[in-house]
Amino acid sequence: MALVVHKYSLFVLLTFLILHSFSTFAHSKHTNEKKPCKRFVLYYHDILFNGTNVANATSATTANGTMLGNFQLGKLVVFDDPMTKDNNLLSTPVARAQGFYFYDMKTTYNAWFSYTLVFNSSEHKGTINIMGADIMDEETRDLSVVGGTGAFFMTRGICTLRTDAIEGVAYFRVEMDIKLYECY
Repeated sequence: MALVVHKYSLFVLLTFLILHSFSTFAHSKHTNEKKPCKRFVLYYHDILFNGTNVANATSATTANGTMLGNFQLGKLVVFDDPMTKDNNLLSTPVARAQGFYFYDMKTTYNAWFSYTLVFNSSEHKGTINIMGADIMDEETRDLSVVGGTGAFFMTRGICTLRTDAIEGVAYFRVEMDIKLYECY
């Protein structure tokens, strides 16, 4: 009798595992890591507040550098910057980049960014969250896309930065090549 119950239990367990594995495979989303499911290029425009440009400034220093080295170590900047489809600052923004960056090396310029792209247009509604190290000595830098909402719900991907223009400490423009590999 115990042998029959044991065989029946083993049969039920194997059936459950097989059905569960079919269910898991049927509902899993396969991603092609070589080809993004969404890709777009945007331009990030940052105008640092200098004490007199209240009407035009899109960012402000909230903590000054520590004077350890010549590379602004410890400086914290908060921003609400326009994002455009081309490199013209006067183009209509398609999103806002809202977040902060701080300089985190004393031997060279390097910053750590954390921000949200906020879209509110007829083309896209939602957010994309981006964070990571901006190693400014490199021609291109990759930051992680770690999530999103709305049209970008739970997205993942890479945001490749390339400096497009620098005008002293007052203004810089960065090209952002955003490649999303998880789209729902």
